[in-house]
Order: sequence, then C-alpha cells, then structure tokens
Amino acid sequence: MTKRVLAIVPAYNEEDNIISTIQDLEISAPGVDYIVIDDGSRDATPEICREREYPIASLSVNVGLAGGFQTGMKYAARMGYDYAVQFDADGQHSAAYIDQLVSAAEQSGANIVVGSRFVNRKRPFSARMVGSALITLMIRLTTGKRITDPTSGMRLFDRTMIPVFAEEPDYGPEPDTLALVMRQGAKVEEVQVEMRERIAGESYLNFTKSISYMLRMSASILFIQWFRRKK
Repeated sequence: MTKRVLAIVPAYNEEDNIISTIQDLEISAPGVDYIVIDDGSRDATPEICREREYPIASLSVNVGLAGGFQTGMKYAARMGYDYAVQFDADGQHSAAYIDQLVSAAEQSGANIVVGSRFVNRKRPFSARMVGSALITLMIRLTTGKRITDPTSGMRLFDRTMIPVFAEEPDYGPEPDTLALVMRQGAKVEEVQVEMRERIAGESYLNFTKSISYMLRMSASILFIQWFRRKK
C-alpha cells in the first residue's frame, strides 16, 4: 500500500474487545497505522493499550463518538495521512477490507468510501433496518444519490476530507453529515463488506435508542442540514 493510511479506533469501555480488534488490524492490514482514541473509559481499556504499547490518545472525559472520531481526525491531519478509516473497537469490522476501501477511493476518485453491508446483499427486515432504509431515502431525496448502508461505521476519508472533519465542530461521523458533504460536492462510493457480531459487551444503541436515532437522523437530513454552515 503506497498511501499512508490511519485507522482511527474510538474506544469506550472496550477492555474485552480491544486486543482482538488491534490484532485484526496488525495481522490483516499490516501496512495501516492505527491509533486508539480512549474516550474516557472507566474500565481497563487504556491500561491494556499502554501495557501492549498500542498507540493511544486518552481523553479525560467521555465526549462521545463524534468527539473521539474528531480527535483521531486531528491526529491524521497533523501527521499528513492520505486516508483515515473509521474503525470500530468492538470487533464488528474486519481490517481485511481496508485495502479494498483504499483501492475504491484511488480508482474512483471518491472522497469518502463507505463499507456497506448491502451493496449486493438484501437488507434484512428489522425495526433498525427499516430505520436505515428511511435514512437511505432521506439522503436520496436531498442529494439525488443512493447510499445503501448510511449507518455503517466503517468509512474511509481522503486527504481533502480529513481536515474538514478535523476542524469543523459539527461534522460528526453520522449520516446527516455524510448527506451534507455530498450536497457540497463530495463524492461518496460504497464497497461491499461483511460485518461480524460484537465480540463482547452490548451496543449503546438499544431498540428505543435505535428508533430515536433513526428518526433524529432523518429529520436532520431532511430539514436541519439546510441551515448548517457550509465549509
């Protein structure tokens, strides 16, 4: 891999998953650098990282995914990386797909590449997937483009997007911001990936929170994004 690629691994209370996640990166994507963003974990996540000498930036308080992601993007911008990959610490993402994301960006000229579960696979039926389909529709209505897996947390950003997401305070790793930058001219592509079940622990998005999240994202894409400041 000729380009310099950084995997940003936001981690909050992932002591049961962080070792296997980093092992996957080191084995399946040996040419990719990584940094763990410890988002104020209350468990042994930061101690494990330091004991194993994983590159880590620890935040003193829990600021949430957006703040942890932006910390990683600031690091990527400062160190001059060509690509930054958002990579979950819970073991659901496979590092073997990172090279495909980079190849897709280089071949298509995409600014963002989404690791999608549904490029050539049918979306299963569930309340969460219905919400995901609703977000896909909202993005289509506001940008004219179809993103099959807008809630995927595995995304690659090129060197033009890294400083934008590093500096803009309201540019989080969420579908509404994806729709916003698409409207501003960013090219977004998708690559088919497979995702695993979380290895240990539970997602913070339970059923109620999932429904609330989907409705909030849909409202933001359809209405609020039109009033957000353009970069």
